[in-house]
Amino acid sequence: MSRAFVSEDREDSYGGKRFSLPSPDDPDFDAAAARALLDAAREGMTGAAERATGFYWGEERLKPHVERLRAEAVRNGDERLAQLAERFLR
Repeated sequence: MSRAFVSEDREDSYGGKRFSLPSPDDPDFDAAAARALLDAAREGMTGAAERATGFYWGEERLKPHVERLRAEAVRNGDERLAQLAERFLR
């Protein structure tokens, strides 16, 4: 797991970050978890998202969802999200 995106000062407190995730039984949970991890990485709060989703950065199971998010980010010109997705996929 990469800790490159975690702000150690905010990791313990989560910075008040809340994650809106469906139930783990929901078929959309993995896609939502992938989005939560990337969004949290943008804010330097990867550890909080890992705890909320139960997945670590780079989780194989989430890679198809991250691939789709990367493609969407490229289409939308969101260079930062595309960069984060590429790092997740390494």
